[in-house]
Amino acid sequence: MEISATGRLEVRITAADVGKRVSVRRRHDPATEGEKFTDTVGVLASWDDGVLLITRKSGETVHIPEASLVAGKEVPPAPARRRGPAASYEELARVSARAWRPVESERLGEWELRAAAGFTRRANSALPLGDPGLPLPAALDAVRRWYGERGLPAYVQTATGAEGTQELLCAELERLGWTREVTAELWIGALAPVADRDEGAGVVLSREADDAWLTRYQRKGVSEVALKVLGSGPSVWFATVPGEGGGAPAAIGRCVVDGRWAGFAAVEVDPALRRRGLATRVMAALARRALEEGASAAWLQVEADNAGARGLYAGMGFAAHHAYHHYRSV
Repeated sequence: MEISATGRLEVRITAADVGKRVSVRRRHDPATEGEKFTDTVGVLASWDDGVLLITRKSGETVHIPEASLVAGKEVPPAPARRRGPAASYEELARVSARAWRPVESERLGEWELRAAAGFTRRANSALPLGDPGLPLPAALDAVRRWYGERGLPAYVQTATGAEGTQELLCAELERLGWTREVTAELWIGALAPVADRDEGAGVVLSREADDAWLTRYQRKGVSEVALKVLGSGPSVWFATVPGEGGGAPAAIGRCVVDGRWAGFAAVEVDPALRRRGLATRVMAALARRALEEGASAAWLQVEADNAGARGLYAGMGFAAHHAYHHYRSV
């Protein structure tokens, strides 16, 4: 907080600071129990009609009455990561989009409209990287029409929590009545340590998701459209640890190599065989293949409430880069 020469807290931000990263302290209602003050750090998304809207790194939006402010200041961007690869949000957004391609897409200015018969939100949402070429309300109307023509709900994928992410767009979507349905995180890390975690023995690698692999995949009833999405990407590999007696695989995984990046997904293990290192073995085998193709960095996506996966990936040296969200038109 900013403290003046007299030792008093000061509010040193105004509505002109919308779009900047700020830190504010507000006073609670005297009738409220607990702490007297609350500090909030995030991007100042708007300051209208006496209310500040601040979007935190997690994507959570906080409404703060101007009258409750006791201190506030602009703060510099979060410090650069000191481990793992350096990466911008836009680079990662484009790499992850190329690793999970829709069966149909169309440009709306610099936005991409993506559809795949409803198979996953990622392949059936608008990716807004840049200017749509229209005022935002008109662009969102065009998004609704495009998805409506295909019998699909209209989704927009956004991100928060890193330099160049879309806190202001998130705030506008919420103001216009769009509902955030899903939040997850994209994590990144160095690739070589993943390969070094295990020898990857007994893992079968293939260019296609065969019937055995699909029996372990969590999304049942995979259609031809889903197979096209699963097989999309610059260089796609599927990993399988065969099950005993020719049954369903003990573990599976998927990796897409794209330049310096290797993207991991669909790492799944037979529930009866968990905590035996099978997920690590699958990822190590895929990482070695990705290293052979020239990759050096890795990314993956993980749900916020998947404690087991988060612990596994953190142990491999991964850390969160940004949060991403899917907003649905109501």
